Amino acid sequence: MSTFSIFLVLITIVCFLLIVVIMVQNPKGGGLSSNIGGSQMLGGVQKTTDFLDKSTWTLATILILLILFSSLSFTGTLSDTDSKIIENTSTTAPAAPVQNAPATPAPAK
Repeated sequence: MSTFSIFLVLITIVCFLLIVVIMVQNPKGGGLSSNIGGSQMLGGVQKTTDFLDKSTWTLATILILLILFSSLSFTGTLSDTDSKIIENTSTTAPAAPVQNAPATPAPAK
């Protein structure tokens, strides 16, 4: 498994986690914090909002870094010069038929 494939798997996992964290948040403040009920619960409402906000920024930063590192690890082995289609068309292209001029000139009228 190449390093580029490993980066693709990690990017997919981070994207999924980022989607989950963003979907849990509610822009009006009622998302996950409304289910907690009050400050008697673990951390309270403000701590939940801070945790979701920090995790969103952290996952977004990790995603950007993974994308940058994956572009550096990409070797570009599938460039245009290595294309099998271009290689096959240039070797199998039929040559243009050569038209031979008549050996004897046509008689003048």
